[in-house]
Amino acid sequence: MGRAFEYRRAAKEKRWDKMSKLFPKLGKKITMAAKEGGSDPDMNSTLRSAIKNAKSQNMPKDNIEAAIKRATAKDADAFSEMNYEGKGPHGVLVFVECATDNSTRTVANVKSYFNKAGGGVVANGSLEFMFNRKAVFEFEKTEEIDIEELELELIDAGLDEIEQVEDKVFVYGEYTSFGSLSEALEKLSIDVLKSNLQRIPTSPVEFSEEQLTDIEKMLDKIEDDDDIQQVFTNIA
Repeated sequence: MGRAFEYRRAAKEKRWDKMSKLFPKLGKKITMAAKEGGSDPDMNSTLRSAIKNAKSQNMPKDNIEAAIKRATAKDADAFSEMNYEGKGPHGVLVFVECATDNSTRTVANVKSYFNKAGGGVVANGSLEFMFNRKAVFEFEKTEEIDIEELELELIDAGLDEIEQVEDKVFVYGEYTSFGSLSEALEKLSIDVLKSNLQRIPTSPVEFSEEQLTDIEKMLDKIEDDDDIQQVFTNIA
């Protein structure tokens, strides 16, 4: 996949390893899922996925339970989901997904991150066509899993593509197929490590390591913000 991909992945893993920042983001996802679809994971596939993702990052059980309880509390914060699109250093395209209880604060912060990096926020919808929104599932490749057979099993659930990268398997489908793919994988007793909705660039761009260093400085600032849930770029 190239040095740029490895550089980006290593940098992202290093950033998201900061548990003091990671756990609140995961907790917010759990709270929002529970508030929207109910606090019973068996009846709420989005909540079930959020809990699995949290567990894969070693989030303590007490933190997970507290996040679910916050959804039903009388004084629970009302989070709204917001997206921002922008251009950063060297023309990199960036799509930012937020969950916030204060939109004024969030938009001001996001704009400042882009502006200080020499870029800027663009009108919402400007970059939509540059990214495909996909449901993505990741799990370990075991001897019991036959990729070709699995592909046939998942077609009716909305599978678009399946690929193996070293010891990991990645399943891709349209974002509207998130629930059906999740249920299909559960029925096949496949232990999904991570699952979420991602925005995959339609025309990925290769950047030099020097350019990536500039880009990463801006992305660090954005992803460290508690209101930011996910950040996607057109980096190859």
